[in-house]
Amino acid sequence: MVGVEWIVDAQGCSPESLCNLDILRALFQQIIFDLQLRPLGETRWHQFPNTGGITGLCLLAESHLACHTFPEFGSLCLNLFCCAPRPVWNFEVRMTEMFCANAVQVRVVTRMYETPELSAEPLLQETESE
Repeated sequence: MVGVEWIVDAQGCSPESLCNLDILRALFQQIIFDLQLRPLGETRWHQFPNTGGITGLCLLAESHLACHTFPEFGSLCLNLFCCAPRPVWNFEVRMTEMFCANAVQVRVVTRMYETPELSAEPLLQETESE
């Protein structure tokens, strides 16, 4: 069995978009819909009073989707972990469209689940795309 984790860092984002809960909700909804993920309840959101940054967490049957925004730095960090394979999602295009990001780094970690005595292969493999 193979799982996949996406670690996404978007830089140069519009600070206003990073404080906009509606935009973040739309991002989560689009990811969940496109990848056919199954939320285990409502997404939890917290907006920080001083900076306006937002933290969001959605527990999934497949694992989790989380984000943290830092308007003061123009930065958005997103993490999606799925315990089963999923198609590639174009984080670069969506972050550019929704948050006006001028740089998006996507790291993909492939997680392989095997009985330890069956394989001595590494259980973690990381790749990068820009």
